[in-house]
Amino acid sequence: MGRDSGEAGSAYPHEYRATEARPSPLTSTLTEVCGSDSTPEGLRMLLLGALLLLLALPSYGQDTMQGPPLPKGACTGWMAGIPGHPGHNGTPGRDGRDGTPGEKGEKGDPGLVGPKGDTGETGITGIEGPRGFPGVPGRKGEPGESAYVYRSAFSVGLESRVTVPNVPIRFTKIFYNQQNHYDGTTGKFLCNIPGLYYFSYHITVYLKDVKVSLYRNDKALLFTHDQFQNQNVDQASGSVLLYLEKGDQVWLQVYEGENHNGVYADNVHDSTFTGFLLYHNIE
Repeated sequence: MGRDSGEAGSAYPHEYRATEARPSPLTSTLTEVCGSDSTPEGLRMLLLGALLLLLALPSYGQDTMQGPPLPKGACTGWMAGIPGHPGHNGTPGRDGRDGTPGEKGEKGDPGLVGPKGDTGETGITGIEGPRGFPGVPGRKGEPGESAYVYRSAFSVGLESRVTVPNVPIRFTKIFYNQQNHYDGTTGKFLCNIPGLYYFSYHITVYLKDVKVSLYRNDKALLFTHDQFQNQNVDQASGSVLLYLEKGDQVWLQVYEGENHNGVYADNVHDSTFTGFLLYHNIE
């Protein structure tokens, strides 16, 4: 610094004259900032300010100074400092407030169909709803095969008044016996189709009283009694529904001896015995 001062002192007249002859932009700037003191002390201060300014400026050859001009009188005792280190990062600030919700976006494309889930448990049966209106009748079906009709029937009568008590009455006049389920030689009907049967009889009574019963398998089930009136022809009748198994037999028979054997028949009076199947029972 002393050498700089001595050199500045020995070269002072020359530099001063040069300054007066052609002031440099740097001298003009320092003179404008520090004032125009022409004394040796003022020149030294001017030179010192110039050196410090050169150290602070990024380039010496600039024609004009950047930034606002320094205030007058600010160079007295002034020295630029060394740039400091960058400071530490500050503490992160608090989270800002939530922004305003944006507008609803457009509906996205449907996703892929997932796998079928397991079948759930059966729910509780709900209350039965109201009955609906009758539906439209369907079309008439095709004719089916004709069903098999079970037939069993007979209708027979007496050809003469000759009858024997306590044995089956033999009706030999055949009105109908197509299935031959009635046997005229024994006077008995033999059941071939199990089911419900209807039996009836009509007896002409003449000369004696009549007691007639209907038998099934040697057991009397129905009884008919008629008293004969002198010089008169009377009638006795009866009917019954019976369920028969296959093999059962049914017939008519006079009971209590010859005094009650007034069963009669001739060419104008008939005594008849009839039976037929109502409902069959095939298991």
